[in-house]
Amino acid sequence: MAKKTTPPAAREKRKRLSPDDRRKDFIRKATEFFADEGFDGGTRELARRLGVTQPLLYRYFPSKDDLIKEVYRTVYLEPLETDWEKRLSDRSKPVRERLQYFYNTYTDAIFTRTWLRIYLFSGLKGLDINRSYVGVVGDKILTRIIRECRVEAGLSTRAKPTASEMEMAWVFHGGIFYYGVRKYIYESPVLESKEDMISSALDVYLAGVAKIFAAAKETDKRADNDMARD
Repeated sequence: MAKKTTPPAAREKRKRLSPDDRRKDFIRKATEFFADEGFDGGTRELARRLGVTQPLLYRYFPSKDDLIKEVYRTVYLEPLETDWEKRLSDRSKPVRERLQYFYNTYTDAIFTRTWLRIYLFSGLKGLDINRSYVGVVGDKILTRIIRECRVEAGLSTRAKPTASEMEMAWVFHGGIFYYGVRKYIYESPVLESKEDMISSALDVYLAGVAKIFAAAKETDKRADNDMARD
């Protein structure tokens, strides 16, 4: 008699995941679940979708909040742990070139249905995901962009960005972000080339920055002249 063999699919189904791999699998599937259902979805339904019991899910994540924090870390923070900040600070290249590269790469990471839906759901629920991420963007990205633009303009970087500088940076960043919302959430027509959209947004932003910095230079010049006369 021919020896029976177990089909590959069945062998794969029986394969046990390591605790670390199982945890990653739970986070991945929970991310999809929250993107579909929002954060009102309960752990009972989540466990059912995962194909496990609630007690097993709680062994890995003691509470729903713990699981949400892991989703936030994996989906929102890990993509920022790259060389983006280093590249933004590479002054051997013009700031415009650095910004084009950064936003091309950054939007590759965030322009997905899952990322955007979780972000919007968390904002509507008032969860810390939104507030924390806005803080990260302001501190790690926009403040650095303003500093690099100041360096290229020959201005001091010792002072914190002004309110107007930060607001202009948020308007620029938010416009790029909303392109993704329109395309992946509203499914509205958008400019086909994402890179061209970013380039156009940079034209507007850098022109505005140049105007602000020119005024700042004039103010500094008058202050220096006043000090010299004194």
